[in-house]
Amino acid sequence: MDRTTPTVTGTTRLPDSLCTHTPKCPSADSPDREAAHVVASHPEQGWSLLCNGVLLFEDTGELLPDGGVVAPHRPVAAVA
Repeated sequence: MDRTTPTVTGTTRLPDSLCTHTPKCPSADSPDREAAHVVASHPEQGWSLLCNGVLLFEDTGELLPDGGVVAPHRPVAAVA
């Protein structure tokens, strides 16, 4: 069962039927991709699947639908 469809930019995302909210979620290649809605959450395993096909991990790392990886990017604590 193929759960992804190609987009114009070559990245993939879940079918639009899973993105029923308005406005539509940002694409996986958009800078604000983390703003997409969660469609499956497994906090006990440390990950969530976003509507745009991005796997978001609790350490803030990401696995993109095209196989790309975004390294964890937690904010650095400010030193007083």
